[in-house]
Amino acid sequence: MKTRTPTLQEAEELVSFLPQLYVEGFTPIKRWHGRTKSQDSFIQIPFPEYEEVIKKFFRVASRECWVDYDYLPEEVSQMLKDDDLTQTADLDQIKTMLTYCNRGERFCDGHWGTMIEAGYVRRLLQRLSELLTKYPFSN
Repeated sequence: MKTRTPTLQEAEELVSFLPQLYVEGFTPIKRWHGRTKSQDSFIQIPFPEYEEVIKKFFRVASRECWVDYDYLPEEVSQMLKDDDLTQTADLDQIKTMLTYCNRGERFCDGHWGTMIEAGYVRRLLQRLSELLTKYPFSN
């Protein structure tokens, strides 16, 4: 199912996170919780506590205009690893890769942090920034 094209304002809003997510010394995860054993030998699965800007970014990136409902996680994982592809990605490819970055947290705690720290989100936002002047975004 194809979603609508983001507006120029929506694209600019997403790009505006770039300097916040990649400021020198920033780490997306405040700390990990869990890894503890209770009195009845129950071990709590670890989960991250994200910085507020990470949660805000992924709330914005989860808006319908940024979602690709037909994405295939295995394929998108390979797309993100291809620097040439991310540097030339069109808007639909960016939406597909953003969907993977966002939805992976449902299946793997800490996925958002990995996507930020590995630079995948940086490259997507840099490419989206380039498209701001070239792509016919709606108003």
